[in-house]
Amino acid sequence: MIELREVSKTVTSGTQPLTILHPLTTTIPRGQFVAVVGPSGSGKSTLPGLLAGLDAPSSGSVWIDGVDITKLNEDALAKLRGEKIGFVFQFFHLIPSLTAYENVAVPMEIRGMGDAGPRARALLEEVGLTGRAHHYPSQLSGGEQQRVALARALANDPPIVLADEPTGNLDTTNGHLIMEILQGIHRSRHTTLVLVTHDADLAGVADARITLRDGRVV
Repeated sequence: MIELREVSKTVTSGTQPLTILHPLTTTIPRGQFVAVVGPSGSGKSTLPGLLAGLDAPSSGSVWIDGVDITKLNEDALAKLRGEKIGFVFQFFHLIPSLTAYENVAVPMEIRGMGDAGPRARALLEEVGLTGRAHHYPSQLSGGEQQRVALARALANDPPIVLADEPTGNLDTTNGHLIMEILQGIHRSRHTTLVLVTHDADLAGVADARITLRDGRVV
């Protein structure tokens, strides 16, 4: 379960404080699919970083499975992310010098998993890329790169997947395919899925929705 308790984020813009996210309290039950929606500048893309401990809130606390992650040091946060959180970003963030197969295998090899090879192949098959395993990112379409990123996000079988505008850099057809895969992951793995999107149609398939405007829930 994910809990946000009066979480806010303020940064300095020039010489003035700028509040990106006003105090937010909410709970995301285990296995729920939640869409975070709002226009550009609403604060919605701030949430994934806070949920994963990549960014620290200005106030409040973030709890994952009963642990206040705002009190963890960097080593503990890295361990938590490796075990519990998978990321999918708008711009893929694949390692260009590695093949699709190697990009997916890397997180498992870092953890010392003995079955990294077979598992990487199985994950690529799950996202429909069996025949593209030994292609480099530059040889893949945008939709294929995002599917590799999805497979990589599942490498350590995380109970939580954070997807920040995963269809924002794709055409409509590939965007719908990515959403179908995400929905399938949510159903088959009972994964807690937090989807950040500006697309109301995509948000409509979620179990629940958090709508932000100017850093506030509306």
